[in-house]
Amino acid sequence: MEPIGPLEQALHTARALVLADLVAGEVAEADVVSLVEESVVQRRWWVAQWPDGAAYVAGLVAQDVQDALLDNYGRWPLCPVCRSGEPHALDIEPELGPDPHWVCHEAGVRVAAVGALGSAITGGGPSS
Repeated sequence: MEPIGPLEQALHTARALVLADLVAGEVAEADVVSLVEESVVQRRWWVAQWPDGAAYVAGLVAQDVQDALLDNYGRWPLCPVCRSGEPHALDIEPELGPDPHWVCHEAGVRVAAVGALGSAITGGGPSS
């Protein structure tokens, strides 16, 4: 068995992080997980073309899934910080960069790292 290379490892990590956030939001149904798999397939080509972008894959997969969910189901993930007002989705920052986080622009806070949304939803609060 061959060891997993760094590009494939980045894709596996991105998949795991986004799935963790979907599970935390209780939206990890089979059709939603399929959206993650579709994104990973597309990003595999992208990162093969630009290996230096491997650190950006988790944020890109999260954005891909968020966009696909918006098109098919509605906003995700909803902000767990703002308890009043109109429900709104979190955004990914940086849009293209390492160490992606879910942020609430209305409250001006980083809510959680991609993959750690469960702690924010269960009351861990925003990350600093």
